Amino acid sequence: MERETPEAAAPATFLRGEEGASTESTRARFKRMIRRVQAEVCAALEAIEGGGARFREDAWTRPGGGGGISRVLQSGSVFEKAAVNVSVVYGVMPPEAYRAARPEAAVAGGGEKAGPVPFFAAGVSSVIHPINPFAPTMHFNYRYFETGADEDAPGAPRQWWFGGGTDLTPSYIIEEDVKHFHSGVQTQFFLRTSPLECRKDTPFTEEHKEWQQIRRGRYVEFNLVYDQGTTFGLKTGGRIESILVSLPLTAQWEYDHKPDVGTEEWKLLDTCINPKEWI
Repeated sequence: MERETPEAAAPATFLRGEEGASTESTRARFKRMIRRVQAEVCAALEAIEGGGARFREDAWTRPGGGGGISRVLQSGSVFEKAAVNVSVVYGVMPPEAYRAARPEAAVAGGGEKAGPVPFFAAGVSSVIHPINPFAPTMHFNYRYFETGADEDAPGAPRQWWFGGGTDLTPSYIIEEDVKHFHSGVQTQFFLRTSPLECRKDTPFTEEHKEWQQIRRGRYVEFNLVYDQGTTFGLKTGGRIESILVSLPLTAQWEYDHKPDVGTEEWKLLDTCINPKEWI
């Protein structure tokens, strides 16, 4: 059952690690790490938002096993929506969900004919949608995954891996910000939030805001149609509210929209179509 918990509440049972244990498992260490990251990122975003803003926190359980803690701040003065989630889920998944998690790997023992795959997955993810069109949307998702074979799961794979990544989704290309982002990825696991801080007060027009809304429509399209994490969550009975928390509050779909060649909007599309090396 979903419930709201105060900020100081202890993490749900499935998120607790065996702190101090000399033989602490990878699962336990990763669970402690994602809770720490969630707290640190939320504190940094609350400081940028200012005004005493706080994240709303929901602790939820998954019927098939496990659950998570979602934290969301929305309709602020800086952030339209910011979400920082942790989850620990386990159970069995169909072969197609395994392929969504690892498209490069085939299910051992016959693909579609393989039985359900026992799994354990833990992760931390965040999506940040600023109000200012010159401040980029930012996202990261880092996870630990295990699959194992039970006696009643013939052909199920026995594997483990770390996965995920981080990305910057600007509406306008500001080379200084993009280079800072890519250099940060090279040197640190989680990025500082300076591109958001630097651009949150940049003046913008209604035209800038409309372009941001059109680009967010494409962001929604990617999440719902192509994103592997979304596909995996839906195929394993994940909580819809948490899976779709990555979507912005507002977006716009204008049919066959094409910006004029040479404009800042056109430069953004050209960069998406013709990627460049930033550092």
